[in-house]
Amino acid sequence: MSELLIPLDKYLAAGLHIGTQQKTKDMERYIYRVRSDGLYVLDVRKTNDRITAAAKFLSKFDPDDILVVSTRQYGQAPVKKFGEVTGARTIPGRFIPGTLTNPSYAKFIEPKVILVTDPRSDSQAIIEARQIGVPVVALCDTENLLGNVDIVIPVNNKGRKAIALVYWLLARQMLRAKGILNEDQDLDIEPTDFELKI
Repeated sequence: MSELLIPLDKYLAAGLHIGTQQKTKDMERYIYRVRSDGLYVLDVRKTNDRITAAAKFLSKFDPDDILVVSTRQYGQAPVKKFGEVTGARTIPGRFIPGTLTNPSYAKFIEPKVILVTDPRSDSQAIIEARQIGVPVVALCDTENLLGNVDIVIPVNNKGRKAIALVYWLLARQMLRAKGILNEDQDLDIEPTDFELKI
């Protein structure tokens, strides 16, 4: 197990580990325990390690070749901010069918990798990524299916603070892996700057 990227209490405060009351067989290996109220709790150390692995993977791509998608409301602000910080392309909000598969569509793009906030709500982007043979990195909660996901980041993908923190960590670790930030350098903005303002 690697060291945690940030202190454990920061992960817990953001609710990164809080899953749902459903679990899939796919996600069982990332679940730490089930609470008395029936909520499944994700293993923070596994989440931490998967964030590191995903950031290293993403850092191998030119930012312009990365597409980050979130139809989920709480994911839209973090996705936009991730794009600003890393240079990745983003589609916050509705993903128009054909964006990756229809060259005659005005906003057609050809990414080399996609990152989605929720495999269920971002399923159209995943379907199209599969059709064109592009790897998929996804934030996955306890009830997600992983059939079309190449790299899983087990996390609460519904919480405002949790999604913001994951995108902040991914951006920071990706820029560190690229050598843009030193290993002990942080982004010049806080995880809260990634959050949807209510």
